[in-house]
Amino acid sequence: MNNAFSLQPTLKGSSISIRPLVEADFDDLYACASDKNIWRGHPSTGRYRLSEFKPYFGNALDSKASVVVTDNSSEKIIGLSRYYFPDSAKQNISIGFTFLAKEYWGGKTNYELKKIMLEHAFHRFDTVWFHINRENIRSQKATLKIGASFTHEETLHLSGKPELWRCYKIDKKQWYLRDQG
Repeated sequence: MNNAFSLQPTLKGSSISIRPLVEADFDDLYACASDKNIWRGHPSTGRYRLSEFKPYFGNALDSKASVVVTDNSSEKIIGLSRYYFPDSAKQNISIGFTFLAKEYWGGKTNYELKKIMLEHAFHRFDTVWFHINRENIRSQKATLKIGASFTHEETLHLSGKPELWRCYKIDKKQWYLRDQG
C-alpha cells in the first residue's frame, strides 16, 4: 500500500464532513447508533445495544481506517464509515462498515459520503469495492444508486466469521463518467 494514501482523511463536502474516529467519539457515536432500525439487515442486528456496540466501536477504532461523519451545520456526529482491504481484492480498496443516523436516510447524505470517500480513494486506486450482507436490501439499493455494479457473491471474513457477501464495485472511469452526466 502506498504510504501517501490516508485511510483516515479529514474531508469536507457541502453538507457533511469526515474525519478520523477517536476514542472520545464513543458517546456521540453510540447516541447516533442506538436506534434499532439502523442495524436491520446488518450482520449484527443488535448493535443498537451498548454490549454489542462497544466491540464494534473498538474494532472500528483499532482498524485505524474508520471515519466519523458529521453534519456541517450542527457539527453533530451522524454516522461512521471505513476503508478496508479484503483478502480477495488487496490491489483495490473497499468502503464499508457504514451506518448513518436514520434522519439522514433516503436523501443526499449517503451519496455525498460515498462521493467524498470515493474521490479520495480514486487518487490512489482504480476500483473500490462494497461488500454487503445478503439481508441488507437497503444498503444494496443505496450502493446501486451511487453507481456501483453487483458482480458476484463471495465468502469473506469481514464480520469475524466466514459469511457470504454480495460484492459490488465501482471503477474510477465509471464514477467520473456518471458524475459528469
